[in-house]
Amino acid sequence: MGTITTQDGTEIFYKDWGTGQPIVFSHGWPLSADDWDTQMLFFLQQGYRVIAHDRRGHGRSTQTGDGHDMDHYADDLAELTAHLDLQNAIHVGHSTGGGEVVHYLARHGESRVSKAALISAVPPLMVKTEANPGGLPKDVFDDLQAQLAANRSKFYRDLPSGPFYGFNRPGVESSEAIIENWWRQGMMGGAKAHYDGIVAFSQTDFTEDLKKITVPVLVMHSEDDQIVPYADAGPLSAKLLANGTLKTYQDFPHGMPTTQAETINADLLAFLKG
Repeated sequence: MGTITTQDGTEIFYKDWGTGQPIVFSHGWPLSADDWDTQMLFFLQQGYRVIAHDRRGHGRSTQTGDGHDMDHYADDLAELTAHLDLQNAIHVGHSTGGGEVVHYLARHGESRVSKAALISAVPPLMVKTEANPGGLPKDVFDDLQAQLAANRSKFYRDLPSGPFYGFNRPGVESSEAIIENWWRQGMMGGAKAHYDGIVAFSQTDFTEDLKKITVPVLVMHSEDDQIVPYADAGPLSAKLLANGTLKTYQDFPHGMPTTQAETINADLLAFLKG
């Protein structure tokens, strides 16, 4: 564990375990590095060095009042990788973290990076626009902000209890421990960061970023993702990438790195060794 202080004075918390080729994990909204615990322990045992940070305003990092946008997220990640002098790194991003990884690669280049993986990730663009007719209406995201502002604790119970982990699907057994851990991570972070973060993950257009990336990228997405709908995300990202591979799952939820960790970890490992 450690912290770095970015150029604008934000303290970023990170975990750094093991030796070997580094894997850097970027978490989803509104969570923290803790969301990667299962992956970090698994890949540590496979001989990798594993690193995960709390995004600004999330987890144990500074609850800044501003800077909650993809430029700052990518720049913070760049400062972390430079501080640790990472080489030949693999970047893995889930949901909003997938957007962070894409923007980091496009904005800061690939000199330190060998591969990347995007899991249930938000690129190319979530919100519906004239150029993106398959996106979700803006009022969907406005409603998320309204629920957060009205009662963040209740909102952070309802989301993991239902669509995030697919616990609202017939025959799917809910896990109180997973729901509580999601709530715990969310409530550690700052309301302002999470409120602004909804705009960052929904309205940032990553189309041009994806076109700039040349390293091999595994795009992992489920057709039953209720948070980032499949058709307008995974397949489109894979097409825009110069060296993208799409891995499609049938009945997995948005939070599949947690609920389907065994499968996701095995598929990630196969990609890293391939």
